[in-house]
Amino acid sequence: MGRWPEGSAADPEAARERYHSDMRSMRKVLREVIRADLRTAHFGLGIVIVASVIMAFLVGPAAGALLAGAFGALFLGALGVMFIRGIRGPDARRRAYLFTFGWANWV
Repeated sequence: MGRWPEGSAADPEAARERYHSDMRSMRKVLREVIRADLRTAHFGLGIVIVASVIMAFLVGPAAGALLAGAFGALFLGALGVMFIRGIRGPDARRRAYLFTFGWANWV
């Protein structure tokens, strides 16, 4: 069994609150790290378009279409998840777009 920082007179409620506080702060930092904006997502879409065109010239049109189709399917899947979660309209499209192409933040 692990040692409590408070010693043998440890308060389980205080330990639980400390745990929840630490988890909240970690989640907040993680949300800030993975946050993407529309400008970044547009850049990601541009990368996918350029990569699809390059693949179409180097490998063949089917390869370029496959890459573009994979990202299109990812977008439609993310949009479906948004609808299942009850998010509708432009907000659903924006969130699915950010999910699909927001990875360009790390390029």
